[in-house]
Amino acid sequence: MRGILATGTLVLVILGIGDHLWWLAAVALLYLYATHGRGSPGTPPPAGSGALPDNYRAYRERRDRQAKWERRYRRERPFETRRQQREKAR
Repeated sequence: MRGILATGTLVLVILGIGDHLWWLAAVALLYLYATHGRGSPGTPPPAGSGALPDNYRAYRERRDRQAKWERRYRRERPFETRRQQREKAR
């Protein structure tokens, strides 16, 4: 989002060399991004909504998936795994 905003603003500024309305468009774009583009901080969820278990469940699934990939990597590349463990021990 920031890259698109920076590119759009740069293009509008370059176009603004000949016509000042483009400068105003660049300023309006930056103003809209500053007021609406970043997103407003949300309200915290109610205490009894159960949002925490969902977050923990997602964390646990990511952790298990990462562990599965690490086991697969160690199984498929035993020499590389041993080399990394030797370097880590130093």
